[in-house]
Amino acid sequence: MQATLNVLYKTIKTKKKKERFETILEPLQALLQIAYLSFTPIGTKVTIVEFMNRILPIEDEDVSKSMATIYKKKGVTVMTESSVEKVDVVGDRCVVTVKTKNGEEKLECDIVLSAAGVQTNLENLGLEEMGIKTDKGKVMVDDFYQTSAPGVYAIGDIVPGPALAHVASAEGIICVEAIAGHHPEPLNYGNIPGCTYTHPEVASVGLTEAQAKEKGIEIRVGKFPFSASGKAAASGAKDGFVKVIFDKKYGEWLGCHMVGEGVTDFIIEAVVARNLETTGHEILKSVHPHPTMSEAVMEAVALAYDECIHL
Repeated sequence: MQATLNVLYKTIKTKKKKERFETILEPLQALLQIAYLSFTPIGTKVTIVEFMNRILPIEDEDVSKSMATIYKKKGVTVMTESSVEKVDVVGDRCVVTVKTKNGEEKLECDIVLSAAGVQTNLENLGLEEMGIKTDKGKVMVDDFYQTSAPGVYAIGDIVPGPALAHVASAEGIICVEAIAGHHPEPLNYGNIPGCTYTHPEVASVGLTEAQAKEKGIEIRVGKFPFSASGKAAASGAKDGFVKVIFDKKYGEWLGCHMVGEGVTDFIIEAVVARNLETTGHEILKSVHPHPTMSEAVMEAVALAYDECIHL
C-alpha cells in the first residue's frame, strides 16, 4: 500500500475578491487520482506530499517521472521524501507540519484530507474460535480460498493479494467453481492489471524495468510516447506513453506500463497476451487499428524489437 494522502485547501483572496483553494496531498495511490480530477479543474492549487522519493512509487520509475512532470505542468506542486507530522486547528484554519529532507515546513489550509492506508477489519469476528488462521491482518487461504476451517472460505481485501475489486471478483468465481467441483485454475497474481484513475490515467501489469533487472533478466524495452500518436494529437491527449518490457532471450512479455488518456481501457491487451504467452513478434503481426490510442502498444513493441517506423 502506498503512502498516506493528505489534502489541504488554502483560501486565497484574488484581486477580484474571489476565493481560490489550495490542496495538498500525501498520496495513497487509490486517492492520488483525486489530486487533479477533483480539485485542479475547479481552481484548486494542489500540492502532493509523498513519503517516498517519487510519487506512485510502486509503478515503473518512468511512470512516476512522467506523472510528476505532467502534474507540475498543470500547476500541481510535488513534494517527495516528505511526510505530514501533525495538523493543528487554529480557528477555522489548519496548520500542517510537513517534515521534508531539508527540515520542517508549516502549511496553512482550510481542510485536511488524510488516508493512512487500508487495513482489514477482522476484530471481534470470532475467527480464532472457529480455527481460522490469520497472518499480518490477513485471513490465510489455499489456492481456492478455503480457510483453515473446513467449509469456510474468504476472498477479497481480507486475504493476501492486491486489494482490488477485479481481483476479488475473480477470486469469488474461482472459489465458487471449486466448491461446485469444476476444478478451476488458481488465479495468477503475477498478471493482475493495476489502474490508477488520475488524469491522465496510469495502468500497468507485470514487472517494472527495475524489477526485471533485479532478477538478472536481459531485457528489451520499448517506449512509445503519445506525442507521436495521431489519435492522441487529434484528441488533445499527447501526455504519456506506453512502455513494454520483454525477455531478450525467450521473448516473454514481462511487463507493460502506461500513462495516458484511456490507458486503463487497453491495458487488457498486455494482460491477455501475457496469459497466452504471446511474444512480441505476434503482437507486431497483429494489425492494430489506426488511428487509435491503443496502437501505441504495437508501436512500443516495435521499438523494443528495433522495428518502429513511426517515431
